[in-house]
Amino acid sequence: LAQAAQWSVFGALPVGMGFDALSQATPLDQWRMVATQGGEVAGAGVSIWQGGGWSLWLNLAFLAGGAWMLWRGAIRWHIPVAMVVGVLVTAGLLWGIDSERFADPLFHLIGGGVIFGALFVATDPVTASTTPRGRLVFGFGIGTLTVLIRSLGNYPDGVAFAVLLMNLAVPLIDYYTRPAVFGRKRQNRDDRPDGKREA
Repeated sequence: LAQAAQWSVFGALPVGMGFDALSQATPLDQWRMVATQGGEVAGAGVSIWQGGGWSLWLNLAFLAGGAWMLWRGAIRWHIPVAMVVGVLVTAGLLWGIDSERFADPLFHLIGGGVIFGALFVATDPVTASTTPRGRLVFGFGIGTLTVLIRSLGNYPDGVAFAVLLMNLAVPLIDYYTRPAVFGRKRQNRDDRPDGKREA
């Protein structure tokens, strides 16, 4: 126990001891810390390429898994594509407004759980929208809320909260995006239930 409690500040580790894990702040945590302290994000040295670019490799693995699920027909393309577009558009607008305060769109896309959330969380068939147009609205809303929570909220990664908030909106999205039933005419406002026109 005494050997486990030693802290090697200078020099090598004692014989028989090694590293079990290495921990560091994620790029989103570093960006959030700089942004909350009022510093410039552009010059803070926060990068998605830190730590050997592990974030990029992880997202490439998620993309490979998502491509396999798309190929097998387990998920549809609407929600992932709309979510990525929502992230890029919202982050691009904020970055265009103030690039010293807000992170660039690529950072938002690769620096957190966006790709994982778009391919494996938001596409859950039980809680997602059921209509094709509704899936596009659902995915775009998740992407937009993710960037807004990250940029304007106090939480570094907002994918989970964005999915939950958009899950609340699914009944409303489905109501307004459902296709018309074949053979049924839409009722005009001036049509009466008895079929006669109002004068």
